[in-house]
Amino acid sequence: MASTVRLQWIVRSVVGAGFIGAIAAGITSVIGAVTTMLSGGIRTPATVGGAVFGLVVLLGIVRAVLLYRSWTYVVRPDSLYLSRGVFTRVRTVVPYVRVQHVDTRRSPLERLLGLSTLVVYTAGSRGADVRIPGLTPGGASTLQQRLERLAIESEEADAV
Repeated sequence: MASTVRLQWIVRSVVGAGFIGAIAAGITSVIGAVTTMLSGGIRTPATVGGAVFGLVVLLGIVRAVLLYRSWTYVVRPDSLYLSRGVFTRVRTVVPYVRVQHVDTRRSPLERLLGLSTLVVYTAGSRGADVRIPGLTPGGASTLQQRLERLAIESEEADAV
């Protein structure tokens, strides 16, 4: 996993923090206009929005660093193993015989940062796709080909 994925996660947190900060400022402005609880004109909503923005950005940075440290995947002989999570640890095992197809995705931010996400679609359950973020485009392509080959081999072995 490329270390620039942390930057991608931080940028997404900053964008989300901007929205949350703006909502907090708007709510503070409405409360100030409707009641006399807040008297400070435009400065109070801006201060509250800025504080909320800063707090959410800080939490996003901490989460990105911890998530990067916790993310692992292993290509086993019979399955793909993933382990991830900051507060809730999630471990996933995807047997190759359940793999339907494998895609790579690149959002505009990922293209800008030189990253790619590998998506493994599995059979049997709704929304059972597995994502491996933060790969280089070449690494994602190589891993995609490897997983496709292992899925085909496991299908042939399962048919016997």
